[in-house]
Amino acid sequence: MRIAIDAMGGDHAPKSTVEGALAAAKEWNDIEIILVGDQGQLEPLLKGTETPTNLRILHAAEVIEADDEPVRAVRRKKDASMVVAGRLVREGEAEAMISAGNTGALMTTGLLVVGRMNGIERPALAPMIPTVDERGVLALDLGANMDAKPEHLAQYALMGSIYREKVHGIHKPRVGLLNVGTEEMKGNELTKAAYPLIEQLPVHFVGNVEARDILTGACDVLVCDGFAGNILLKSLEGTAGTIFSILKQEFSKSLKNKLAAALLMPSLHGLKKTLDYKEHGGAPLLGLSGLVVKGHGSSDGEAIKNAVRQARVAIQSRLTESIAQEIIGKRVVE
Repeated sequence: MRIAIDAMGGDHAPKSTVEGALAAAKEWNDIEIILVGDQGQLEPLLKGTETPTNLRILHAAEVIEADDEPVRAVRRKKDASMVVAGRLVREGEAEAMISAGNTGALMTTGLLVVGRMNGIERPALAPMIPTVDERGVLALDLGANMDAKPEHLAQYALMGSIYREKVHGIHKPRVGLLNVGTEEMKGNELTKAAYPLIEQLPVHFVGNVEARDILTGACDVLVCDGFAGNILLKSLEGTAGTIFSILKQEFSKSLKNKLAAALLMPSLHGLKKTLDYKEHGGAPLLGLSGLVVKGHGSSDGEAIKNAVRQARVAIQSRLTESIAQEIIGKRVVE
């Protein structure tokens, strides 16, 4: 199994990508990791370490920056690390690619370089949202496409169900449709039209799910358009960050509070770990002809390593092939 990493993508790259790649290569000897990026910057970061034989550098002279216009950057920067990694997947030189870089550019790389899967109109960004039961919920689309048609939501439902079954081993994952109420006819025109399409799919559809019930584990796969999904994701991230900030202020107000904090600290660390994006590694772009994983922009070495773990399991589970088989089998309502 060969996994290409965009070594220059992310807020802490290339240091974080090299650290994560090294840790992953040492952990799993059944994969080959290809660090794609500026050789002059990458090689010094490997000096002084025992570089595993299953890790190598592929030089790419250009970098797609966070503020680059996605389509223009992908088309003009042919030797950018992200584009080169995508080309490796397209040409079969790698089974997956990982990048913590510009999200729009990665989506464009997926579409223009890796290519869309036959039968899929809109690939979807599918990150994990933590839940209190620790199963988490795979939510898609959370930002790849701001607009969607009912048919797109049906495709998201099928792809998400296959992902949770193949990668996470969940038998008959529960699929829910994000809505403002649980009744079948609730919602806007998009959700009302998508509901019967998802009902016809070979998935365990549990109907509409309200945002307030997501963190309690109401479903295993949450389907929505990218606009609503991205608002949901940012709201949850902001709320979690604010709660921990308030707790920190409260625990430092008095000696009594500080003593209470000392007793609660192990539990609070466990809670923070549950909500930490680093534990999940990245979000797959489902619906492409090859496996593409989007890492969080501020990923550290641990997050990159976990993204490699996620890609490794997806390759072993033949995720892309399974989705393609379902689509070709006409099991998605067109």
